[in-house]
Amino acid sequence: MTTRVYATPAGVKLGAKDLISPDTARNFVLQIGEAFFHGFVVRKADAYYGYVDRCPHAGLPLAQELDNYLTPRADLISCSWHGALFQISSGLCVGGPCAGQSLTPWPVRIEDGFIVTA
Repeated sequence: MTTRVYATPAGVKLGAKDLISPDTARNFVLQIGEAFFHGFVVRKADAYYGYVDRCPHAGLPLAQELDNYLTPRADLISCSWHGALFQISSGLCVGGPCAGQSLTPWPVRIEDGFIVTA
């Protein structure tokens, strides 16, 4: 069984900022020593928001299909398992079984045209 971690070191270059189109999200899996980190980044216009890929309700990854983290209107993050809905800018659950809880932030920033862990 692989061990999961829920944070990454700062300064890890994830890819060019255009790797994620506006109003979409992308999954990232990083190996940290012997463990693995699972996260995703959402892009809204020129803002990038990173979260640990773990629903606060059941502890499962949010997407059942690769990179499918957003509602059809791309206005909320959704958990495909139980229908929880989260604000993109804050990770706050605004509907579903974990109302009032939040996704765990994964700090990212744009540096010299690249998405980098903060």
